[in-house]
Amino acid sequence: MLKVQNLSKNFGDIRAVADVSFEVAGGRIFGLLGPNGAGKTTTISMIAGLVPPAQGSIRVDGIDLATDPAAVKRRLGVVPQEIALYEDLTARENIDFWGGIYGLRGRALAARRDELLAVVGLADRAREPVRNFSGGMKRRLNLALGLVHEPKLVLLDEPTVGIDPQARINVLAVVRDLAARGAAVLYTTHYLEEAESLCDELAIMDHGTIHAQGTIDTLKAELGEGSVLTVQGGFAKETVAAVVERSAELRALEIDDGRALLNVPRGRAGVGAALEVLYNSGLQLSDVTIKEPNLQDLFLKLTGRDLRD
Repeated sequence: MLKVQNLSKNFGDIRAVADVSFEVAGGRIFGLLGPNGAGKTTTISMIAGLVPPAQGSIRVDGIDLATDPAAVKRRLGVVPQEIALYEDLTARENIDFWGGIYGLRGRALAARRDELLAVVGLADRAREPVRNFSGGMKRRLNLALGLVHEPKLVLLDEPTVGIDPQARINVLAVVRDLAARGAAVLYTTHYLEEAESLCDELAIMDHGTIHAQGTIDTLKAELGEGSVLTVQGGFAKETVAAVVERSAELRALEIDDGRALLNVPRGRAGVGAALEVLYNSGLQLSDVTIKEPNLQDLFLKLTGRDLRD
């Protein structure tokens, strides 16, 4: 549905986006994960046709944005990071206005409006001026406006920034439903938990460049470090070191009397065998915890800084 090739953008001497390429299929959620200033919003803005790229191409449903922008924009739904609502209008009136821009009229518009208000949980506040809404309610209505024309591709730029946990849950549920109905979703975020729970595929972006992309499991595998076991109990350093030395399932990271950090090179697939080695070793164990590689670890490895730096 979306194909981005070699996309770049400069603002003066600043290279905001550099040679970015990725694809998003229908029914899939593709995440751009990175800190503020990574180039996510600039990338979204170019795909939406709001900012011209310095180089590269953007195709939506096989249509080149550069040659037929109107056809591309009819297929796009854009939910910007900044809330774009008319606060003196009601929720119903906001949806009616934007639906009218997309050519919806009469019963078709009314039906779509009522459906969206129910989906985003605002049916009971539909006739109330938006200025009375909380931040979370405005975010949900903002999402509804981007979906009014049932777009094939939805661009969501940090849609859960600054909202309460319940509103976030509602927004993420709507996003999952979009993909389930066949839409392609491009989702930018700097929240690790959102990216891991929501996205089918991810691109890790920093300083305008994509450093890695793929499924969650593929990206975690790029750490090349496997799972880490923290083992505690009544054992001596030399005893556990000898167990590790004899095992192909374990590697020593840090060993002391009563506590050891052990690497499982095969990752999740090897954890069961590693635990069996430990429990059959005769070591006096009081606690074993498992830490899987996560996106924060990968981001730090690829960029040299924490995601929230």
